[in-house]
Amino acid sequence: MKIIFFILSIFAANQLFAASIMVDTSWLASNKNNKNLVIVDTSDQTQHLRFHIPGAIHIDYSEIVYKRKKDKVSIQVPNDYFIKLLGQRGIDSNSHVVIYDDMGGLNAGRLFWQLEQIGHKNISVLDGGLVKWILEHRKVNNKPEKRLPTVYQTDFKNARNNLAIQTELSKDNILLIDARTKDEYIGHPKYPRTGHVPGAQLWDWQENVNFENAFVLKTTQRITKEQNKINLKDKNKEVIAYCRSGHRAAQTYLTLRNLGFTNVKLYDGSMAEYSQNKKAPLEKGCSRC
Repeated sequence: MKIIFFILSIFAANQLFAASIMVDTSWLASNKNNKNLVIVDTSDQTQHLRFHIPGAIHIDYSEIVYKRKKDKVSIQVPNDYFIKLLGQRGIDSNSHVVIYDDMGGLNAGRLFWQLEQIGHKNISVLDGGLVKWILEHRKVNNKPEKRLPTVYQTDFKNARNNLAIQTELSKDNILLIDARTKDEYIGHPKYPRTGHVPGAQLWDWQENVNFENAFVLKTTQRITKEQNKINLKDKNKEVIAYCRSGHRAAQTYLTLRNLGFTNVKLYDGSMAEYSQNKKAPLEKGCSRC
C-alpha cells in the first residue's frame, strides 16, 4: 500500500507541474490544496479584502513596480527587492505559482512576466480569473492567508531575456506590437510626441480577452486571426510588446507565451519613457485601421 501511495503521490505532483501556462477553474479547484501550490491574487487590495479564492495570498500591482524619480516613469522593482518580496509571502523557487486577477490578465500578466524574468519554473495564470470563478458559483472568503516567510533562492540560470530596452526597438529583425488602443496608436494631431514607434503593429490587448464570456482568453483560432493581420506566425521570431507603461503589454506577453511564442520581450516603461526622448522617432496615423 505504501508503494502504491508513493506512486500516486509522484503522479499527482507530475500532473501539477504538467499544467500549462493558462489553467482553468476546474484544474485549480482540483489542485488548490496541494502544499506546493501558491495561489496569488493580484486584484487590488480593496477587492482582495472583500473576497478572494480561498487560500490566496495577495500581491498588489504597486508592490512590483515603482516610479523612477528622474522621469516619473513606472518600471519593475529591482530583482533583489522582488525576490525578497516573494520570500516574505512564503513563495520559494520550487513553488507552483498560480496567479489571477479580475481584469482579464492585466495584473496577472505583469507578475507572470516578472517571475519568468528571474527564472521561476512553475507559473500558471487562471483563465478568467476571479470573474470566472465567481460566475461558476465557486467558494470565496475574506479570510487573510498567511504563509510562513521563506528565502527565495535563485541563481538566475533559468532566467528569461524578456526585458527590452529602447535601443532594441529599431532592430530590423523584430516585430514590434503596440498593445494600446487605436486612438493612442494613431496619436493626437495637436500633440507632437504622440503616435507609435515606427514599424510597430497595432494589436490592442483587449482583442485577446472575451469580456462577454467570463474574461477568459479568446480561442486560439480567434487570436491567431488577429496575429495573421500583423503577420505574426513564426513562434521563434523576436517580438517586443509595449503600451503606455508596460502594464497592458504584459497581458500581450502572457497571451503570446501561452500560444507558444518563445522569444517575447516587454519594453518596460514603454511610451511613457520613449516619448520623453525627443530624438526617438514617432509616427502618427494607421494605414490598416
